[in-house]
Amino acid sequence: RCVLKELESLGKALYGAKLIAQRFQVRNCSHHKDAVSGSACLLSMIGEGNPHHFFIATQDQDLANKVKKKAGVPLLFIIQNTMVLDKPSPKSLAFVQKLQTSQLVPEHQKQSIVQLKERGGLAKQEGEKRRKRKRAGGPNPLSCLKKKKKKTQEGQEPSAEKKKRRKRKRNRVKAEAVQSVQKNEEE
Repeated sequence: RCVLKELESLGKALYGAKLIAQRFQVRNCSHHKDAVSGSACLLSMIGEGNPHHFFIATQDQDLANKVKKKAGVPLLFIIQNTMVLDKPSPKSLAFVQKLQTSQLVPEHQKQSIVQLKERGGLAKQEGEKRRKRKRAGGPNPLSCLKKKKKKTQEGQEPSAEKKKRRKRKRNRVKAEAVQSVQKNEEE
């Protein structure tokens, strides 16, 4: 609400920005009666740790620098008609790193876990972790085998002499017969 009031007070020069800001959901701030500047209101809304997970979109460099000093607040700005999400600030990265290390198991507990696994025989041996390296091999050995000759039994003839198939002879109609049939049809 404070940002909308500030845009109204700036007049016609920022009328377009005011229309854009009115399209978005208006969040209630603690400055109901006494409106403060837009940047001060935004900074008070994100507070410590940004509990409502707000994003800040601004072209104001002073406000951007103040937002970067707070952890966990994403910053948006516009470059040549394109919205850009700024990379996380060093403060945010340090906060995430601290949060991750606090959630991990303490070092003395890790050591006791390893000792208990060794006693129970559950510890993995280092030799098991190694995997065999795949090496480039030659051709498939099965494809290199010689073809097996079929064994013929004593009572049977070799396959070449087995049975000769009769070739089917076609009866070709002689040209004379065809001509006579055509003459008969014409008459």
